Amino acid sequence: MAVHKLILFYGFTPIADPVAVRLWQKSLCESLGVKGRILISKHGINGTLGGEMGALKKYVVATKQYPGFNKIDFKWSPGTGSEFPRLKVHARRELVSFGIANEVQVDKDGVVNSGVHLKPSAVNQLVAERGDEVVFFDGRNAYEARIGKFKNAIVPDTVTTRDFIKEIESGKYDNLKNRPIVTYCTGGVRCEILSAAMKNRGFNEVYQIEGGVVRYAEEFKNDGLWLGSLYTFDGRMTVNFSENPQVLGECDSCSAPTAEFENCEHPDCLQLMLLCGECRSWNQPANCYHDRKRKSDKDSVG
Repeated sequence: MAVHKLILFYGFTPIADPVAVRLWQKSLCESLGVKGRILISKHGINGTLGGEMGALKKYVVATKQYPGFNKIDFKWSPGTGSEFPRLKVHARRELVSFGIANEVQVDKDGVVNSGVHLKPSAVNQLVAERGDEVVFFDGRNAYEARIGKFKNAIVPDTVTTRDFIKEIESGKYDNLKNRPIVTYCTGGVRCEILSAAMKNRGFNEVYQIEGGVVRYAEEFKNDGLWLGSLYTFDGRMTVNFSENPQVLGECDSCSAPTAEFENCEHPDCLQLMLLCGECRSWNQPANCYHDRKRKSDKDSVG
């Protein structure tokens, strides 16, 4: 029986012709029979793919041949082959839709002036050395933090990625400008841009977790500073890194503990809900939390 896997990846490097790279990537994926979502811009590539392990290995080898993609960290996880119904490869103005395409600068080493990359162990060391002075700043949309976040993290009031610039320019976080800030997101791509945007707006000591939550939680599981589960932009919706993660979420219908997101099944409802097992059996639109029309899986895939 074929072994199925998922890969999550991104790479920031100048791309002179994003449309040509899109056509190459689409043809490559189709020839290998892998599905998922890839975004390409003049700043680089960002994607999540699923398929047979052998096919994905061939994809990785071929993609790393492209100048600038050889340093990409491909994050592997178990798959079933059903996480993605189709392949989508798009050329966009931004890899992550913060709305600051002209501000972002990229060279062969990645995003210019982004936050300092910290390996997971270095994150823990920073907290051990500087204690409560360290601030974890969630670089995802607020609904993602309902089921998992870093201990004592600040979760900005965001529905889509475009809300972040307004948030950090609002003044509500100005008291953090001289404190060590650790930005975090699923696989790291959003924090490459967010950390640079924060530094460009006067935040003086900004970090990002190398490999994002995925790499940190894989290493420390329940024994680190990450709490709960991780939301993902694929058919899984929720990923756990240990057998008994802390459950942070509450059912939108009855407030019972749950970490399971569900698409509302009512024909007039286009929202994403947290539902416990019992309420899932009669899924209805009451108390829906998030309008999927605005969901930022159109903005990034990690």
